[in-house]
Amino acid sequence: MSDEAIPAATLILVRERSGSAPELLMVERGERMAFAAGALVFPGGRIDAADRQLGAAAGVDPAAVAAIRETIEETAVPVGLSPATDAQSARQLQDLLVAEFPLADLLLANGLELDATSLTPFARWVPKFHAVRRFDTLFFVARCPSGEWEPRVIEGECSGAFWLTAADVLERDRRGEARLIFPTRRNLERLAQRCSFDEIRADALSHPIEPVTPWVEERDGEKFITIPEHLGYPVTQEKLEGLWRG
Repeated sequence: MSDEAIPAATLILVRERSGSAPELLMVERGERMAFAAGALVFPGGRIDAADRQLGAAAGVDPAAVAAIRETIEETAVPVGLSPATDAQSARQLQDLLVAEFPLADLLLANGLELDATSLTPFARWVPKFHAVRRFDTLFFVARCPSGEWEPRVIEGECSGAFWLTAADVLERDRRGEARLIFPTRRNLERLAQRCSFDEIRADALSHPIEPVTPWVEERDGEKFITIPEHLGYPVTQEKLEGLWRG
């Protein structure tokens, strides 16, 4: 494994429901994937050269480009596009992205533009766990486009996609019904404190976007994975023993 982290981006897409906690779009990674196989995660992936080219041309952070592209590719929910598009068009975009058509060409052909202002940076994680791969991931939050968007997954991209509250996912993890890697669990705990998208976005804006690189601390003969205490996370330690790192 190279010690150099792979630049990546992830999108926390938030759907508000009347009378209940906001729901988050999550995908289940395929069991054959090299990193975090079978885990529930937010849509996302590595930042590629085409993301950088499109970002430079549009004056947009390449990480935001990657987050938008990966979310459409993995779920067919068309976040970050202007003007708004319908479900059929979004699925056509998904099919073409999966077939490796460049996002820049698809935007031009469909009269669309990126709306990166709809994304707000939430956190940046750069773990140094001894996992198969290391990522330097920028997390964004965004409001779900208006409408009833049911995610669609394509074989090879993900094995499932779901709208779930943060509390629901954490409870599934506690019962052993879902698998979470360390950064996802910490972010869900942070998100679970908020009752609306506006509260989530305000929380994002009120904390600095600094690299979160967990470290090991030992107390009373036990080792704990630890993160900084000033970045908005309600839980900043977890026992190293038994921790799944993807």
